[in-house]
Formats: sequence, structure tokens, C-alpha cells
Amino acid sequence: MTPGFGLLPTELDFNEFVAICSDPTGGVAVPHADEVVQGIPIYDGDRLRSANQNNASVLKQELATVFGAGAGVIAIRNAWNDAPTLEAMTNVLLQIVERERAEKADSFDHFAASGANSRAWDTLGKAAKLDPATYVAYYANPVLSLVSESWLGPAFQLTAQVNIVHPTGAAQSPHRDYHLGFLSDDEAARYPAHVHRLSQALTLQGAVVHTAMPIEAGPTMLLPGSQRFLSGYLAWRDERFKEYFAANQVQLALEPGDAVFFNPGLHHGAGENRTTDIDRMGNLLQISSAFGVPMEAVDWPGIAIATYPVLQQIADSGQVTDDHIAVCASGYPWPSNLDTDPSTAGLAPPSMQAIMRQALAGGTTPQDFANAMAALTERRKPY
Repeated sequence: MTPGFGLLPTELDFNEFVAICSDPTGGVAVPHADEVVQGIPIYDGDRLRSANQNNASVLKQELATVFGAGAGVIAIRNAWNDAPTLEAMTNVLLQIVERERAEKADSFDHFAASGANSRAWDTLGKAAKLDPATYVAYYANPVLSLVSESWLGPAFQLTAQVNIVHPTGAAQSPHRDYHLGFLSDDEAARYPAHVHRLSQALTLQGAVVHTAMPIEAGPTMLLPGSQRFLSGYLAWRDERFKEYFAANQVQLALEPGDAVFFNPGLHHGAGENRTTDIDRMGNLLQISSAFGVPMEAVDWPGIAIATYPVLQQIADSGQVTDDHIAVCASGYPWPSNLDTDPSTAGLAPPSMQAIMRQALAGGTTPQDFANAMAALTERRKPY
């Protein structure tokens, strides 16, 4: 049987896992990284931002190789280099958290014990509607597009959730993430080996740092190279693997504006906040392939309508880019109702991004654009 296809082994090979993790970088060269710390390549955000078109292609290849065959994780210093925008988004996220805290006696988070943290879901859509100008300035970051496209290609889909871990907040158990990482062992075992590989290629995990994160504040615990263990979606609950993780995991001290991105198959977990005075705040990004289904239902028409006037002002000065449009409208035309939203060219109807791009180029008014979004939503409704 060809390796990587068919069923997974019925027995977990712990020795194979140890051998893989003992070589955290997998021998992958990272010539564009500034340094490698505890097996994790560290990149400079300003260098990534200044990459020209040819160099960007080389960088994407390097990052993709790291995510798949190397450490599985990168860190970027100064990934968000606009301090006023970062601070403005911090305030927006805090407003969302406070608003929801007032509305709910106890915010629900199935990833942490009650009271240990404050998490708000779908902060992507909520931030866009609360402060569209800050949303556009924050998310239209070429570093975000470069890293996302390196693993997922174009038309990637964003979701975001702010998470604030309070002092004494406990560490998470090591785990893998969406898709197969959210299934029970029995459910995950039903999927053949090639789907276990595919699951890793459908999403990219990220976190933007909004407060200083010294090690004692509990930045994410990471096990470089662990995504290369094919049976890892069945292994992370096993005590042998948990114990190995506890003894060998690494953490990076991070500063506001830094970011970490990693393969969802990497064994990882939030660290314990051992401080008495730091509310550790990160904006968690789950970036999905255009071919996958994101974890959250995002109101993309609402985001597009909210941000369109901001993009129109930027377009009037000739500065609007694909980075702007990528985070303000959905790039994938499916799913849709082909009886009411038929293909107009090729094999797919126009995507929301295509409609937005045409509207900006044609000087469509915000009201007419809102009407176009309403019409698109109506066309896509199932019977």
C-alpha cells in the first residue's frame, strides 16, 4: 500500500513520534529567517512587507515547506508594525468583550474553564461593523496575505476570535485543531490516511499579539515538527504523547505586534498565565482554504457593506489593493443556489470579491453596493 493512503495504523507508533520531534526543523532550510529559536524560524515583518513580486514567490515556497515538512510553525517579529492601528484594534476588541460580558452573565468558552479567560467569537465581523476603518487598516496587512497564501493559496477565508487569558489561567492540554482535531478519536479514525494529511492543508492557525507575552504569561506551547506525525490526530489524547509534549514543548516570549502562525496539525496548547498582573491578549486567527468550510459563520455581506465606504475612499486615492479586498469580502463563489445564481462566465458565478472589485472600479455608491449585496444574499438562499 502506498504510504499516506488507505487506513491509518491501528497502533500508534510512539517511537516514530519521538524520532520526528527530535528533528524539529526537519532539515528544512530557512534562508529568509532572521534566526531559528528552539527549532522555530523567526522572520522580520518589515522584510516580509518589503518583498517584491519575485521574492514573494520564493518566500511563500519557503514558508509552505516549513509549515508542511519543517517545524510547522513560524514567528514574525513586528508583523503588525502600525502601533496606532494595533492599539485601536485592541480597544475595539476590548469593547466587544465588554459589551458581551454585559450581555451575558458568564461568557461561554468550550476551550477553557469558566472565568479563566474572556473570549469573543466572530470578532472579524463584529470589529468590521463597530469600526470599519480600523478593521481595514488592521487586516489589510500584506504580511497576513503573504503567510496565508503560502499555505492556502488565494481566496483564503478569515475568522477571528479575541482571547484574553487572565492571571492564574490554566494551561490547555496539548491538541491539534480544525478539522480532524475537533473530532473524537473514534470519529477521526474513520477517515483514511490521506484525509489526515488533507486536513492539515485546509486551515492555518495564527495569533496576533496585543499585549506583552513573557514566558510567565503563558504564550502558546508548541512542539515543532509534530505535524509530520501522520497519526497525530489520533495521538494527542494519549498520555504518552501528552507527557512527551509536557517535557519537550517550547514557548516564545512575544511583544505587541508580533504574530505566530502554524499548521493546525502541530501539537500545541495555550500556556499557563503565572503572572498576577498580565491579562494575556491575542487575536486568534483561523484562516481557511477557499476549498474548506470555516469554523464560524461569518456575515461577509455585512462586512462588505460596512467596509465599502472606507475602501471607496482608499480607491479614490488610487491606493486600494487586493490585500484590502481580500479581508473585506468573501473570495469564493460557493456555496450557492445555481437556479437563482447561475454561472455568468466559466464554471462559477461571480464571487463577492469580484462584485466589490467591479463596484470600486465603477464608482458604485455605498447604497447601490449594499443593494447588490442584498441581491447576492437573496440569490444564494437555498429553497
